[in-house]
Amino acid sequence: MMKPNLSEDDTSAKRLKELTATGPWASRARVVKAVFEDAYNYMKDGQLIRQVVNKITQVNFNDLAERKHFGDIYEQMLNDLQAVGNAGEFYTPRAVTAFMVDRIDPKPGEIILDPSCGTGGFLTCSIRHMRDRYVKTVGDEAALQSSLRAVELKQLPHMLCVTNMLLHGVEDASFVRHDNTLARPYVSYTNADRVDIILTNPPFGASVQDGIESNFPQHFRTKETADLFLALIIRLLKTNGRAAVVLPDGSLFGEGVKTRLKEHLMAECNLHTIVRLPNSVFKPSASIGTNLLFFEKGTPTQDIWFYEHRVPATQKAYSMTRPIRLEHMQGCVDWWGGANREGRLETEVAWKVSADEVKARGYNLDFKNPHTVADDHGDPEELLVSLNEAEAKAAALRDQLKAILQEALLRP
Repeated sequence: MMKPNLSEDDTSAKRLKELTATGPWASRARVVKAVFEDAYNYMKDGQLIRQVVNKITQVNFNDLAERKHFGDIYEQMLNDLQAVGNAGEFYTPRAVTAFMVDRIDPKPGEIILDPSCGTGGFLTCSIRHMRDRYVKTVGDEAALQSSLRAVELKQLPHMLCVTNMLLHGVEDASFVRHDNTLARPYVSYTNADRVDIILTNPPFGASVQDGIESNFPQHFRTKETADLFLALIIRLLKTNGRAAVVLPDGSLFGEGVKTRLKEHLMAECNLHTIVRLPNSVFKPSASIGTNLLFFEKGTPTQDIWFYEHRVPATQKAYSMTRPIRLEHMQGCVDWWGGANREGRLETEVAWKVSADEVKARGYNLDFKNPHTVADDHGDPEELLVSLNEAEAKAAALRDQLKAILQEALLRP
């Protein structure tokens, strides 16, 4: 096979961008157009292209089993992106997404939104969850596929998400919009835009582009993306809608806009559970403390349960070679109390605080585990005496060493 030149590749990409979205394959054409709209990818090595084509042609996409396996392979490729430069920013550990989806328990027909979907992990986990538990008929499957909503700002993860949806049996993936959820004015989101479920890991630790914050009410304006997403998530939920959101520790104890957001959240929603994760869960993409917030819109918060997830005793931290797995979350599942969260008890890793306690702390949600025994470092005065004695002893030893060295140097 001849090595393709760049102009030929550009022509192919241009044709894909200009596909006519008419006829029986109109929905597929729209998806392809959207994927290649902002893409300028090409392979310089013709032999590699030939090898890729040969492998793909071996896959029978009409065979449901083969399609499922191909989807699993693609998920593993996305997993591997975690270790490839900044591509990891698009990836949330699948154990975390699967746990969040399992606790939210989406059902066919409920509108599910991820406003910053990345490669689509929450969507694929939701699809698997519903197919395993609730999809029994063709109508159930149709209800499942018609209720998915997603938005992604960046071109590469948008393309990966669309591909992910197709490989997971979604017939029309055009619901995955290549857009900025925050760019639309906050007040323009009306009842028609509200959804039953939001599952997301919004980008945090980054600033929005200039002017985006002006789309939000004055008391919510900030450059921090996670804060703006939280404000929008609360607005987009229907009454009785439920959400699971990943947020950093800073969102729990932060002041200013963060305080007003937490007050708004607790007034509009029942923030019933916060699962605190160790710093190593998102390594190597990030190494900061994160939290899973679960809330339902419609009634104010009365009590908040905290659950501290701990790294298994057999390892010091999660890593690329020993990442968090779904079975590691089983302790929290067992404690959860089922769909109605009944029978929860305080344990060495679980505790409850009241809304009044949160308000008294200025809406600081950074509650530490009260059952953790603090290390006893001793009486400060005694420690200071011990330190002085140790320093005096070290000084005496240095003087002895200097004397010995000086004596040795003076010897003939």
